[in-house]
Amino acid sequence: MKALRRRLLVAAAVFFSLALGIALGSGPLNRPSDMLPGSSGRAGQQDQSLAAFESGFVDTTASDTLNGTLKNRRVVLVTLAGANQGQVVAIRKALTDADAEIVSEPTFTAKLTDPANRQFVDSVARQAALKVQEVVKGPASYQRIGSALARALLGDAGKKPDDLAEAIWEAFEEGDLVTGDSPDELGNSVVLVAGGARDGSTSRVISELTRAIGSHGEGTVLAGPARSSLTNGAVASLREGPGADVISSVDVTDSVAGPIVVAMALRQDATGDPGAWGTPRSADGPVPGADAESVER
Repeated sequence: MKALRRRLLVAAAVFFSLALGIALGSGPLNRPSDMLPGSSGRAGQQDQSLAAFESGFVDTTASDTLNGTLKNRRVVLVTLAGANQGQVVAIRKALTDADAEIVSEPTFTAKLTDPANRQFVDSVARQAALKVQEVVKGPASYQRIGSALARALLGDAGKKPDDLAEAIWEAFEEGDLVTGDSPDELGNSVVLVAGGARDGSTSRVISELTRAIGSHGEGTVLAGPARSSLTNGAVASLREGPGADVISSVDVTDSVAGPIVVAMALRQDATGDPGAWGTPRSADGPVPGADAESVER
C-alpha cells in the first residue's frame, strides 16, 4: 500500500506540474517553456517566480517518480532533425534518473526523413542489409529502412554490434543519413525526439520509421513538443496512423515535466501497454497510470 500511495502521489505531482505549465502558457499550450507571458513589471515577476517554482518542484519530485523504473532498459536515444537539443538533454537526464542506460545517441538527418530521398535511402538499406529478412521482404520502403536501422541499433541488449550491424551503420553514415558515434552496444528500447515542424510528408516518414524500428524493440516512444501533435506534426502523424496502437507518444517535451513523462511512457510501453500522453490532445491523459510496474528484464 505504501508503494502504491507513493506512486499515486508522484504521478499527481507530475500532473500538477503539467497543469501549472498550461496555466503559465508554457509547452502544453504550444509555447516553449522559457517563453512566459509578460516581460516586465509585477506580473512578469510573478510569472517568473511560478516558473522557478515549477522547475524546482519537478526537480525535487523527479527522483522519487523515476527511481529504478527503467532498470535494465538499454535505450537508443534518437534525435530527429529539427529536435530541440535542450529537450534532448533533459530527456536523457530523465531516462538516466530512472536508471536506464543510454547505449547510443544517433541523429537521423533531414536527408533520411525527406520523402524526396526515399528511393536513395531504400537502396542504401537494401544493399547494406541483404541478409535481414525484414529488409528483403518488407512490403514498403520505410518498413525496410526502419528494419535496417533497427538491425544496426537494437538486438541482444548490451552486446557489441556484429559485423552486419556495423556495416549497416557505416552505409547509412556514409550516405549522410545518420550522424553520431557508431554504437558500441545494442539497445532494447528506443526514444525518438522530434521537433515542432509541421510538414505532413516528413511527419509521415517519421511515423513510419518509428513504427518499423519500434517493432524490433521492447519499448518505444516518439516524443515532441506540443506543436508536434497539431495537424501535420510528427506526433500527430503517428497518432493518426496504425502506429497509434503499438507505439507510445508524448507531446510535452517543451514543458518542465515533459522529460519525466517521456521516461514514464517508456516504462509503460515496455510492459506492452502503449499510449498517448501530454496535452489535452493526448488520448490517454497527461501522464501514464501510476500502477504501471517497473520492467526488469
